[in-house]
Amino acid sequence: MESTAKEVKGRESELHVDSGSSVNGGVGDFYGEDSASVEHSVTPWTLSVASGYTLLRDPRHNKGLAFSEKERDIHYLRGLLPPVVVDQNLQEKKLMKNIRQYQFPLQKYMALTELQERNERLFYKLLIDNVEELLPIVYTPTVGEACQKYGSIFRRPQGLFISLKEKGKILEVLKNWPEKNIQVVVVTDGERILGLGDLGCQGMGIPVGKLSLYTALGGVRPSACLPVTIDVGTNNEKLLNDEFYIGLKQKRVTGKEYSDLLHEFLTAVKQNYGEKVLIQFEDFANHNAFELLAKYKKTHLVFNDDIQGTASVVLAGILAAVKSMGSSLADHTFLFHGAGEAGTGIAELIALYMSKQMNASMEESHKKIWLVDSKGLIVNSRMDSLQQFKKPWAHEHEPLNNLFDAIKTIKPTVLIGSSGVGRSFTREVIEAMSSINERPLIMALSNPTPQSECTAEEAVMVLKPQQLLREIPAALLNTQPLHFG
Repeated sequence: MESTAKEVKGRESELHVDSGSSVNGGVGDFYGEDSASVEHSVTPWTLSVASGYTLLRDPRHNKGLAFSEKERDIHYLRGLLPPVVVDQNLQEKKLMKNIRQYQFPLQKYMALTELQERNERLFYKLLIDNVEELLPIVYTPTVGEACQKYGSIFRRPQGLFISLKEKGKILEVLKNWPEKNIQVVVVTDGERILGLGDLGCQGMGIPVGKLSLYTALGGVRPSACLPVTIDVGTNNEKLLNDEFYIGLKQKRVTGKEYSDLLHEFLTAVKQNYGEKVLIQFEDFANHNAFELLAKYKKTHLVFNDDIQGTASVVLAGILAAVKSMGSSLADHTFLFHGAGEAGTGIAELIALYMSKQMNASMEESHKKIWLVDSKGLIVNSRMDSLQQFKKPWAHEHEPLNNLFDAIKTIKPTVLIGSSGVGRSFTREVIEAMSSINERPLIMALSNPTPQSECTAEEAVMVLKPQQLLREIPAALLNTQPLHFG
């Protein structure tokens, strides 16, 4: 390994590449890979040098028609490409024109996936330069449809699939992945994909999409990212009967067998990539999400995006909103529709921030926050039947069976939707919030779009006329009325 490192160092000096540099931020550029985005007379060296036809099949270093005349000579590309040399900007212009011609978002998703598998640098240039347009394609909401149809559109692996078949040899499986300097692992077991439920092995689209955003928006090198799907089966009958389903065709395992597999995976990741590797849990079902986070947070660098990531973003939005109102967080009463990972995670972070703001206990902050789940308001009389993570939110109050009654009784100033139940913020619900608040704060967070509690347009059109005139820009006032189901 020492001689290999010296060889790499010599190749870098030949190309005048500083191995300590990190183009566009992110983790250290150990192999000079970030420098691949910088203009060089030749393609930067890696541990092995591809040339000719093999180079054109290597997405990390393939540049397509952007290979210069000199590069074509050095890398034996003459005759393998048309004679024209096209710069990356023109390549981008052509691809965006082609992508915009597709009628359906899934078609655009597949075109971008194919580009990522062919020319990685061009893919990220497109994503960075057109992030507002392409973000909903690469991730939500389109990634949800892509996961549902993943078996039909799957072409080549973009991450590691670890199933029950690999039990006892997960460390060996990790070593099959070609990149060795992994800094971020995003892992799912596919049981709760967005608001779509159990998609089993086909949940791979989530870690792949999330890590693409970490590269495009966070500057993390693609080679430092590892998407992983843990396949323990699926309880989705439609997938089990689908001849194109790519995962294990069996019911999900639970209990000790599930825990042992996850423990072996987490141990192997730490052993193979070191203690500093970040392991992000993504779209695990509630009962496993909270348990895994609590079990491994003291021994591994772990993070649950659904519990912690969503909470931080929502809290930032709430703080911006209350600032515009001229109030503080402690002045508000919160009502959540949905008491799963996202809802309880957001509630916990709000309570923590509020307790620091008021210099009060967490118990005191909890009293300002109420949650409604599928069985109604979470109250003390339900304590025996509540899941552990819901129990801190049970208050002394009479049972209420629905959201509307809870609004009328609790009189919240902030309504947050994390239920995954589409259009549950009905006209009646929004009018109730409007009747008790001059400026109600309503956040419908569930995704994808069909599972959202309401749209911004729907909420706006229910507000009182005087609120519209005072709060809403003229452009929004021209929005056509929308019909509620």
